[in-house]
Amino acid sequence: MDDAGDCPDDVEVRVVHPFEARKAYVCPGCQQEIQPGSGHLVAVPVGEPELRRHWHRPCWRNRTNRKPGR
Repeated sequence: MDDAGDCPDDVEVRVVHPFEARKAYVCPGCQQEIQPGSGHLVAVPVGEPELRRHWHRPCWRNRTNRKPGR
């Protein structure tokens, strides 16, 4: 599965495997928590790594289909 297939050129997408996921994060796609031990993706804007965001895989794949504010 290629989760970064339709990734914008100015964003690098990294896979976080379950054994690497040690902290909880809030997914910007669904506003739900990504639990420690859950595999997910990190979207890192090129040149601005401090703006990285952790996403559930399905939320990342569906990010362009979401209505504003959701």
